[in-house]
Amino acid sequence: MRSFLTMLGVVFGVGSVVAMLAVGEGASKDALEQIRKLGSNNIIISSVKSVEEEGNSTTSSFISIYGLTYQDHARIQESFSSVKKNVPVKLVRKQSRLGQRSLELRVVGTTQKWFEVIPRDLLGGRTLSLEDQEKKAPVVVLTEFGARKLLAGMNTIGQMIRISGDSFEVVGIVRNETGQTGTMQIPDKEIDAYIPITTARSYFGDVTMKRSSGSWLREKVELHQIIVQVDTLSSVEPTAEAIERMLTLFHKKIDYQLSVPLALLKQAEATKRTFNIVLGSIAGISLLVGGIGIMNIMLASVTERIREIGIRRAIGARRRQIIIQFLIEAVVLSTIGGIIGLLLGLVIPWLITWFAKMPTVITPAGIFLPLIVSIGIGIVFGLYPAARAARVDPIVALRHE
Repeated sequence: MRSFLTMLGVVFGVGSVVAMLAVGEGASKDALEQIRKLGSNNIIISSVKSVEEEGNSTTSSFISIYGLTYQDHARIQESFSSVKKNVPVKLVRKQSRLGQRSLELRVVGTTQKWFEVIPRDLLGGRTLSLEDQEKKAPVVVLTEFGARKLLAGMNTIGQMIRISGDSFEVVGIVRNETGQTGTMQIPDKEIDAYIPITTARSYFGDVTMKRSSGSWLREKVELHQIIVQVDTLSSVEPTAEAIERMLTLFHKKIDYQLSVPLALLKQAEATKRTFNIVLGSIAGISLLVGGIGIMNIMLASVTERIREIGIRRAIGARRRQIIIQFLIEAVVLSTIGGIIGLLLGLVIPWLITWFAKMPTVITPAGIFLPLIVSIGIGIVFGLYPAARAARVDPIVALRHE
């Protein structure tokens, strides 16, 4: 019982290390995955309303003109040899209808290259083509969620739906990728619909009306995003800096924002490492306490077994053998405690995922590292009691009662 109570420090220490690392890994996994889906070679430039525009847009007669332009898109393509693909994106919110069903969609006007720079699984049909863009074809690619809501129980590919009063043919369905990473919204939300950018401009124009505080506000934004794919990873950040310098020359106000997934990925991974170190250090304190407990019980054991040590020394046992004996006992205690703690640490993340719906990820390093540390603690904290046992005088030990 005394040995078991001594092991509890190691049990809770290892269990907390495994559980905390699993929680930390799970918490950062989603953010890292969302950034990776945006593409490590990509640069995302977004239109944002400047401070001046925010102040002027309070009057209903004012038209707010800001953001990226088609000329910006052309300049980026022509000016930088490192740019591999350059995708314009136009975003408008429109009501869609099929029979009695209606659904508000975020219509994404783009080109066929969008599906190359940010790949999505194609569930049926096809994506946009160059011919669609040239002909300003009224075709649409829906995300899975939108297709289920709008086309439930009907034929999907080839179905005609109405978007803001205009008829569009559904030519494909792609898998959803939802989520947000910092200020970067992943470019296909669960109710997105993709149409050729030429069609979007022809059907919906560049001016939109928004209702705010009882009045209608007009905004003119040619492009809401430009997604740039760079040829090599080493060129991503220099190209982003060069694009920002170029935009500064042609924009009188800061009405754009650059997001570099690669830079965010590096920052997120560094944050994750720091987070894991902090969590591991906090949990490591429990292991330290467990090690002190093992040292305490081993010192008590040495005191209680002085006569046994004296008998062993009297019949020929060397000091090295006494040290090994007590070291083995300390390591056995810490190892058994580590194994029990490991089992506890595997159960806790499962319970967290089950009840709190938080993602947890158990890695091989999160399993073996705490176990190895617990064995090391047995050696480190068992060394002093073992050395003290070996220094006992055999004659004094045999007289001990």
